[in-house]
Amino acid sequence: MLGFLEDLSVPFTNNLAERDLRMVKVQQKISGTFRSDDGATAFCIIRSYLSTMRKQGRSMLAAIAAVFAGSPFPIAWATE
Repeated sequence: MLGFLEDLSVPFTNNLAERDLRMVKVQQKISGTFRSDDGATAFCIIRSYLSTMRKQGRSMLAAIAAVFAGSPFPIAWATE
C-alpha cells in the first residue's frame, strides 16, 4: 500500500488506473450498456493494449497497424 516510500519509481497515486477505467464508463454512458459480454471483453482488451502502448511511448497508429499486420508489439519491455 505504501510501496512508493521504498521505491521511488512507484507512483504516489493510482490516477493512471483510474484513467484507464474512465473510458469504459464513458462508453457505457454513451451507448447505455454493452450489447454483449463478448463486446465488453473485446472493448476492454483493445483499450488495455492501447493504454499499455501509450505508457510505453509507442505510437497508437503503429500499434494498431502492427496488430492488423499479425505482429503486435509485445506488451512488456524487452530485457536486454
